[in-house]
Amino acid sequence: MSDGTAIGPGKRVTLHFSLSLPDGTEIDTTRRGKPATFIVGDGNLLPGFEEALYGLQRGDDQQLLISPEQAFGMPNEENLQRFPVTQFRDMDTEPGAVVSFRDAANGELFGVVAVIEDEEVVVDFNHPLAGRTVLFDVTVLRVEDYLIT
Repeated sequence: MSDGTAIGPGKRVTLHFSLSLPDGTEIDTTRRGKPATFIVGDGNLLPGFEEALYGLQRGDDQQLLISPEQAFGMPNEENLQRFPVTQFRDMDTEPGAVVSFRDAANGELFGVVAVIEDEEVVVDFNHPLAGRTVLFDVTVLRVEDYLIT
């Protein structure tokens, strides 16, 4: 089934995937819909996920365990921010709630309420999967050379 073209830089890849935690909790999948297509290096896939695919060919079906460092990174203490509790008076906020803020460029930034103290609310802006190993289950459907036009 393979034509000898392997995944690597400069390739357009079409695949089905599922992303889950080692306990089986599914995070994302294309398996019940349209496959994903991306150009290796275009930023649509984290570099650690792309590198794990290197060498795979059309027809390959692999389960790849991706370490936190190669997936969504490790939690960073600097991404825990403290805000005055008064900023949350109009919100029904509890630990685990997702809150939204505007950044300096007026973009939306999401965080998770980690702790509510008497005077402060601690919001965690780390990626929700930071520090987690993930299982990347892929079925490679097509690998093509990508020509920039």
